[in-house]
Amino acid sequence: MIGTYGSPEGQAAIAAAKDGELRLHDPAVRASAVGVRLFDPEFVEIGASGRRWTYEEMVAALPTLHGGVDGPRIEVCDMRGVLLAPDLVHLTYESVIAGRRARRSSLWRKGEGDTGWRLYYHQGTPVPDN
Repeated sequence: MIGTYGSPEGQAAIAAAKDGELRLHDPAVRASAVGVRLFDPEFVEIGASGRRWTYEEMVAALPTLHGGVDGPRIEVCDMRGVLLAPDLVHLTYESVIAGRRARRSSLWRKGEGDTGWRLYYHQGTPVPDN
């Protein structure tokens, strides 16, 4: 963990990453251009299904992901963030989507210039029913 973790800048970076992550759980955001702008052009995901997603694949699927605007809500608990570098935040949390639980890990990277924080990497790991 870097020294600025507890600083106002570090806390602001973690808050921005958390905000972006939660915005991507909103079906209306996913179906809009706002959702697309939250992804880093080098984005990669290993989904809870085991599928590998690229930026292009995710952007194409985004509006209908998890059933689109009428799909189930994504419940989030225990979201935590750690500042790994001035421009890199690691988030971990657990999600429930239509009764399926997964542990999730995301890396948010601050873009060059005025692009803000963008999702660079995401991984979901299913949680067994037991």
